[in-house]
Amino acid sequence: MTLPPPSRSPLALVALALVAGSLGACRGDRVDTTGSLYPHDVRTRHPYVLSDGPRTLDVFPTGTGHIDPRQTSDVEAFLLEFRRYGRGTLVIEMPRGVSPGLAPAVERTGGLIRSLGMQTGIPAGAVVVSGYPVANPLLAAPVRLSFQRMEAKAASQCGLWPQDLGTSEPGFDLRNEPYWNHGCSVRANIAAQAADPVDLVRGRGEGRIDTVRRVKVINKLRDGNDPSTTWRQDGSANVGSQVSGN
Repeated sequence: MTLPPPSRSPLALVALALVAGSLGACRGDRVDTTGSLYPHDVRTRHPYVLSDGPRTLDVFPTGTGHIDPRQTSDVEAFLLEFRRYGRGTLVIEMPRGVSPGLAPAVERTGGLIRSLGMQTGIPAGAVVVSGYPVANPLLAAPVRLSFQRMEAKAASQCGLWPQDLGTSEPGFDLRNEPYWNHGCSVRANIAAQAADPVDLVRGRGEGRIDTVRRVKVINKLRDGNDPSTTWRQDGSANVGSQVSGN
């Protein structure tokens, strides 16, 4: 004998519908996240970006206002970098409020820097002279040089820890993914050391070929000879034999 299904009152059905609707609304606010929480590739997590950044150099007046050989070399290299990569103007900031005995040396140092700039080929219109207040006249007050140039850097900030590397997040451990900071400091250091930031964006074109060497190799191949170069050490021993003998 089959029992009939239990009957439900209309009020119970309405209550059930309201509960189901409220649960559905709560579920609709959630967003399921699948896969990695951040990019797996270090090149995507910490990409290189190019942006304008300041380049600065402090020149300390010495003696009666001359620039010693060490600082002269620094200034010349700084001015050469400005000519090659600088954007806008070269700013020379003179310290204001130094002791009366140091003021003439500061002015002579600024004049020597402007003179070196003209000798380097920097036009006078590309140089702006301004001043900055000195907080303590008893401390050394440098003449500050600065300009803007394009530089490379890592786009993201290193030192962030969005994931716990301990055992408190088993999901992160099971995914076996690299942690967020992995590779960040290396890429930041490479960006800081790049002389030309464009090298991190694209490779350079091939240089001119050695025509003499190429023709010599082709002639050896035509004659059936070995085109490789025989490198020797101390004029007698072959480098290849020395390596293979170890």
